[in-house]
Amino acid sequence: MKLSRAVLASAALFLSACSDAPNETLTVSQLQPASPPPSMDVKPDFREFQLVDEKKKAFVSFMKPGVDYINGLLVSAHNRLIALEKSGSMNEDDKQFLSRVSELFNHPLPENGPDKTWYKEALKRVDVIPADLVLTQAAKESGWGTSRFAREGNNYFGQWCYTAGCGLVPGARTEGMTHEVAVFDDAYQSIRAYFLNVNRNRAYAGLRDIRSKLRKSNQPLSGEALANGLISYSERGQAYVDEVQGMIRYNENYWSQG
Repeated sequence: MKLSRAVLASAALFLSACSDAPNETLTVSQLQPASPPPSMDVKPDFREFQLVDEKKKAFVSFMKPGVDYINGLLVSAHNRLIALEKSGSMNEDDKQFLSRVSELFNHPLPENGPDKTWYKEALKRVDVIPADLVLTQAAKESGWGTSRFAREGNNYFGQWCYTAGCGLVPGARTEGMTHEVAVFDDAYQSIRAYFLNVNRNRAYAGLRDIRSKLRKSNQPLSGEALANGLISYSERGQAYVDEVQGMIRYNENYWSQG
């Protein structure tokens, strides 16, 4: 999966602090880089698990706290956007908040400030991604955490970068290709980059449209439904989407653990 330089750079600035109250609004001071949740400090060597069931449980136990943490931040930011649109008034902190949202989600603010059209698109981008979908893609792209790129580069989603030396060179890279597989400081940074990529990249506008329609009709955000918007995630297109949806269904018990 291709990842732009801008997404990689912005991942280091992604929304970072979350109150225990999911609906409490974020302040600008909370939009700073974050350390991984404590439970993600020690990365298991998933190759050591002999039983598939144990490996899957360990993988979800390791990755899910980071996914849930970021989704909590997105809920808070999404709700703050709704409140600001309804109120029509802003203080300085609100303005800085909107400026950061504009930067992180590649959604420029109009010169005269946010209008109804801006908020509509912002709310499409600043929203959660179901944990079952995130964890399924992480498991699929990293071989349940056993791939070289996950072990050596903390890359769980197949993210690419394009500057020489930015990552790990794929052993089977096609002649003439220059991409590398991005390297992250830890697994949490890989998760953050994934969220930004899916929530702002034009290639996944379809996923955001599906999510928005589900919200408007008061239906739950289904990972299986949103996966239909990932047709561009892999060169395999629909076959990739079908496999992701199959994995979501087959491993349902694991995604809901913890």
